[in-house]
Amino acid sequence: MSFSPQSKVWVYQSNREFTASEVVEIQEKLDAFTAQWQAHGHQLKAKAEIFYNYFIVITVDEAVSNVTGCSIDASVRILKEIEEQYNLDLFNRFNMAYMVDGKVVSSSKEDFETLVSIKKVTPETTVFNNMVQTLEEFQSKWQVPFAQSWHNTVFSHLF
Repeated sequence: MSFSPQSKVWVYQSNREFTASEVVEIQEKLDAFTAQWQAHGHQLKAKAEIFYNYFIVITVDEAVSNVTGCSIDASVRILKEIEEQYNLDLFNRFNMAYMVDGKVVSSSKEDFETLVSIKKVTPETTVFNNMVQTLEEFQSKWQVPFAQSWHNTVFSHLF
């Protein structure tokens, strides 16, 4: 199934890595949700994927049918259920994710700030921009070097 580059994307980052069995169970839950997800009675062309055992990415192709406030609420409800069932935090935008030796690491904003100041996170460190809004942005601007990210604007004074 192909999606328009302008498809709407939401990225939810977990505060911890999912286990292998959690990935399977969560993906099944997400697949069941997207298969029946509707907006005002119209089936949404949607998918939900797990990346790096840390991120849930939901994509909706609005060229087919537009999401609505109610349909977005439904997606938040399923994510809240997943949070509760697996004891996760998917809505804390102050959790920062970055790569170390090809592996995702998540930390609090404060810890991330410290890592930047002691140069454990450098301008070349890959960070995740979970604020991307379209599939095109997700594919080109989700994983970027710190120097090219919004993180740089917030934390660059520490270099």
